[in-house]
Amino acid sequence: MNAIVKAGESDAKLLAEIGRQSFIESHGNSASASDINRYVNDTYSEEAIRAELYVKKNLCHILYHGEHCAGYSKIILNASHQNIDKPDVTKLDRLYLLKEFHGRGLGYELLNFNIELSVKNDQSGMWLFVWKENHRAVSFYERTGFRIIGSHDFRISETHTNPNHQMLRTY
Repeated sequence: MNAIVKAGESDAKLLAEIGRQSFIESHGNSASASDINRYVNDTYSEEAIRAELYVKKNLCHILYHGEHCAGYSKIILNASHQNIDKPDVTKLDRLYLLKEFHGRGLGYELLNFNIELSVKNDQSGMWLFVWKENHRAVSFYERTGFRIIGSHDFRISETHTNPNHQMLRTY
């Protein structure tokens, strides 16, 4: 039995742990170990996650597979971008699924939940950035109706960026 629940302040530590592990699993070889460690320590600290949870337009949800936490998502409503000419679009900022839960359809379930939430909030589409070398993720998003509309250099450190696709799905 799967469940998707809204994350609250008391979940900051759990989200930080999932974010750190998931980022390392999917991006760990994209930069030097010191750059990756610095990035995850800054981005996925309990304090940083707690601060994100306070922002009203950030909607974070945790996916449970049985009794186990399998991943989490973060969307940002009304997150316009210069490459998108539609108003009221949602940014899929994070869709993290721990590697041990891959291949069970859970990523689709979490993505579809967020798309439905976006639609319920009168959004006209959803966009995201995904690392070009994360072929599994790029393929996943293409299979679910996203298309590449641009590119973005994602900053890991002061000296390293990863090339990302910008992808969009309209409703």
